[in-house]
Amino acid sequence: MTLQQLKYLLGVVDSGLNITAAAERLYTSQPGISKQLKLLEQELGVPLFTRRGKSLAAIAPAGHDVIARARNILRETQNIRSLARDLSGEQQGTLCIATTHTQARYVLPEVIRTFRECYPKVTLELHQGTSEQIAELVANNQVDFAIATGSQALFPGLVLMPCYHWDRIIVVPNDHELAQLDQDLDLDQLAQHPLVTYVFSLTGQSSFKKAFADAGLTTNVVFTARDADIIKTYVRTGLGVGVIAGMAFDSHDTGDLVAINAEHLFPQQTTWIGFSRDTVLRQYMLDFAELFAPHLTTERMRDVAELEYQEEVDALFETLVLPTREALVYADT
Repeated sequence: MTLQQLKYLLGVVDSGLNITAAAERLYTSQPGISKQLKLLEQELGVPLFTRRGKSLAAIAPAGHDVIARARNILRETQNIRSLARDLSGEQQGTLCIATTHTQARYVLPEVIRTFRECYPKVTLELHQGTSEQIAELVANNQVDFAIATGSQALFPGLVLMPCYHWDRIIVVPNDHELAQLDQDLDLDQLAQHPLVTYVFSLTGQSSFKKAFADAGLTTNVVFTARDADIIKTYVRTGLGVGVIAGMAFDSHDTGDLVAINAEHLFPQQTTWIGFSRDTVLRQYMLDFAELFAPHLTTERMRDVAELEYQEEVDALFETLVLPTREALVYADT
């Protein structure tokens, strides 16, 4: 058994069992991959895939366990390489981040710009998606850091550290009736309008829905999207009243949209950054975390990495006062 065979195995799995696509992805030949897979199966004495002719039809029962262990082996191999590079002072490598659109569009650009100035030889890979999609990337060991809000139950294998708080805002066109209010908006008034907001998580109860339910109100959510810019686009068309993260409202929006404070309507949210417990944290990874959340210093990150349980991590940050990211400007009320 060789590391190359395990790499080919995962390449095929991650390419949807398409050997041709895996060969292109791994810069090798289709016959070469097929040969190595057969040699691996012969050595193990069990089939890893069921076949239909020359094509792979599905992962065999034994294949699931082998694939999971292969991912761990290759992950540890990369950790050893990373450790050796850090010990030798080498400042190059790859940093893979999975996050939501809001973080990628409104928070990370300045962080990444500064990081690139410090580490020009480090290649950055940024994956965007919902919490469920980020969790899938994490499960497949495809990212170094995950950045999201809530949905902690989807990430049992990560060390999660709080970064900052944020509140939702209401977004409407300048001439909308809610923009003309001379007092704070309440949930009853908001529930009378069609709403446009983020895609709801498939796990756990949405704090957005819960706020209305606790008030005995029903909502008419007519459109959801994972992208705040898409939500604002449909608000502009008159589809409904937008509910987005405050940080997703900037100077480009003030020409035709109004942001209304909603911090009194919905619970405050906390964005976190997480890494796998078996990750070797290279210095450039530590520096990225501190750029994203200044309280995540190298010393604190190394302390966190030594903790065994998430409850211990939570206790470490329990008394820390986190910053709050806010909207650029609110409507006068």
